[in-house]
Amino acid sequence: MTLCFATNNAHKLEEVAHGLGDAFTLQTLKDIGCNEELPETTGTIPGNSRQKAGYVYKHFGVSCFADDSGLEVDALNGEPGVDSAFYSGTRDHGKNIEKLLRNLTGVTNRRARFRTVFTLILHGVEHQFEGIVEGTIQAAPRGSGGFGYDPVFVPEGYDRTFAEMSLEEKNKISHRARALAGLTAYLNQQIH
Repeated sequence: MTLCFATNNAHKLEEVAHGLGDAFTLQTLKDIGCNEELPETTGTIPGNSRQKAGYVYKHFGVSCFADDSGLEVDALNGEPGVDSAFYSGTRDHGKNIEKLLRNLTGVTNRRARFRTVFTLILHGVEHQFEGIVEGTIQAAPRGSGGFGYDPVFVPEGYDRTFAEMSLEEKNKISHRARALAGLTAYLNQQIH
């Protein structure tokens, strides 16, 4: 089955391709000729995921899925949330982490969660799959793997950040992996 994953993010593509397995051929936005920035204006993670998938399906007519993810920090009333990628006003991961840590200066409650929602539009029918991983924000970045906020996020039950884990280890427990498991299970039912 060929599906468009509505992204050009190589990290996400690698994670998702690894999780989906060989039964699926993934196309990127570039592969289908979509060079514009997808709309993300709903103000919610599920809404943005739905908006992006809907845009691709409407304008390109291909079965596709899109994700939206965010880091939600309890002490910051859920920030950065839907604005995680642009928290500092840029897509610079380092600057986003700096702003997050600055906003948490002196704060003892460092509970947070990563949330991902995949929206699949398969032959015109929409389905959503959510994954959440709880954890805490560290005082300083650790590790060189992953991307985004991975260097400051320690998942519950672990003593290492996502950035200190191998891709395989992270993929077993991450929010994206959990949402992807639901998506993959559904897609596998459709091809068997």
